[in-house]
Amino acid sequence: MILQALKEYYDRKVADSESDIASEGFERKSIPFLIVIDRNGKFINLEDTREKIGKKSIAKTFLVPRSKPRAGSLSYETTFLLWDHAGYVLQHPDDEKAKNQHATWLRSVKELPPELNNYEGVAAILKFYDSGGVKDVKSHPTWNECTKVLSCNMTFKLAGEILPIPCCQAVQEYVKQALKSSSDVNDENIKDKVIGRCLITGEVGEIVRVHSDTRISKDSKKLVGFQKKSGFDSYGKEQGYNAPVCKSAEFAYTTALNTLLKSSPRMLVGDSVTVCWSQKSSDLENQIADFFSEPPKDDPDRGVRAVESLFESIKSGAFLADENEKNRFYVLGLSPNSARIAVRFWIVDTVAGMAGKIKLHFDDLRIVHGPRDKDVFSLFRLLVSTAAQGKADNITPNLAGDTIRSILGGLKYPQTLLQAAIRRIRAEHEISYPRAALIKACINRLTRFKNPNIKEELQMSLDENNTNIGYRLGRLFATLEKIQIRKFTQGGGKEPNSTIRDKYYGSASGTPATVFGTLIRLSKHHLSGLENVGERINFERLLGEVMSDICDFPPHLKLEDQGRFAIGYYHQMQAFYTKKEKQD
Repeated sequence: MILQALKEYYDRKVADSESDIASEGFERKSIPFLIVIDRNGKFINLEDTREKIGKKSIAKTFLVPRSKPRAGSLSYETTFLLWDHAGYVLQHPDDEKAKNQHATWLRSVKELPPELNNYEGVAAILKFYDSGGVKDVKSHPTWNECTKVLSCNMTFKLAGEILPIPCCQAVQEYVKQALKSSSDVNDENIKDKVIGRCLITGEVGEIVRVHSDTRISKDSKKLVGFQKKSGFDSYGKEQGYNAPVCKSAEFAYTTALNTLLKSSPRMLVGDSVTVCWSQKSSDLENQIADFFSEPPKDDPDRGVRAVESLFESIKSGAFLADENEKNRFYVLGLSPNSARIAVRFWIVDTVAGMAGKIKLHFDDLRIVHGPRDKDVFSLFRLLVSTAAQGKADNITPNLAGDTIRSILGGLKYPQTLLQAAIRRIRAEHEISYPRAALIKACINRLTRFKNPNIKEELQMSLDENNTNIGYRLGRLFATLEKIQIRKFTQGGGKEPNSTIRDKYYGSASGTPATVFGTLIRLSKHHLSGLENVGERINFERLLGEVMSDICDFPPHLKLEDQGRFAIGYYHQMQAFYTKKEKQD
């Protein structure tokens, strides 16, 4: 199903005249440096194609003949058509491995068929090597920059031409003819050809032995791959023949996946990469990354606008149109693995259904906040709020992928997400806006799954009718802390360096019976020190109202009630600040 959906996406993009997806037999590849030569093979220049974008240097991308899989100890015997990395093209670095690679490269160029040997670009490349042009390149001032790029891709360009030699019409026509010839299953001249029925298209064709790589991290790995002579072989088949995919279908699905991984709808959070696409073109396909990804620094409100647009579209009925009810939407979650790419999750829905699930996520996150805070969080910002020191490297492993799966699949949020948020609050004694929103969303969705009739257990702002013991104790703790702060700040005084939250929050939220007796006795001392009688009466009335449904302090609060404790505290504190702003 995954491979079929990827091939459908490829076919859709090929049919789109405005798409820049590579046609069969080609791929778009970043080539940082071009060796410029004249028609006699004389070295002219080493051209740097990179452009400075922010702090990164981005190489220009060219449509070149497709690369081939390399594997095993004899991988150096495989080279690409008229382009490759510096080890093949220029024997760099000068070691035994690069010598073997360069020898393979020279042999492949010399053994090209007459259709290409007669092309002036190939003839110029051969003259370049015969005249010792490699030394000229390595003595050029730009060569030092070239050596800094790991596995730097290179090729040649004729002086005065716009495109490199592999991109010229003569080379591209040769690739198309060779591809057409190899697709003939009845051609007896082609050796080692395995013919079978493709599991993607159902057609009979040449089956691919080793599938192409896909880059989702620093290393390139395969989505479909089998070890040679592995324990998963069946019916006498080896490697890729265990999952028969014909050449054209293999090219289509790998090209589609690589295109999605390089395009903007990609979501990269933690160790997980998520790509999304629809059966037919849709607005959601182009917007979904903006809902969850961290907005660019030059446009910090992009995510907010995307979510507002989603809510307006659902409100107006745009996402509920018949075309969106029938248009399938695919979500593929991937993560790198030691052997190949691991599929974390695969979700199939309609555009309308997916839009509803995303809206529900942002509905669950809504909670009262300060006037300067944004209404919408990126998923990255939410996850970072649960990590030690607020660093992305400290996000709990697998948490990002599990959370995205929960959101886009309409499932319960992972229990580890709630645990991470509560653990971080207990460690830092700070219930920040993102953490409160996250806890509220986790508890509300968990409650909804247990009882579908309860749409929202925790409200967006203070709920005085909520009698849950965790929520009430959170409100009580916030009130006791506020009384302590007011005792110090009355008459223009400064807030204390530490409050009861810094000393008692962990115990109050986990084992209330051990500390609340002490805190209430302490609050009486703080209340007696308030000079404003009206303020003291208001606090005493609030304490009575909050404690009216508390019969006894429980010895222990379970995890969900610890989350409700945090929300009760947060709501009550926000209510104090709101009242103060109204008074001001």
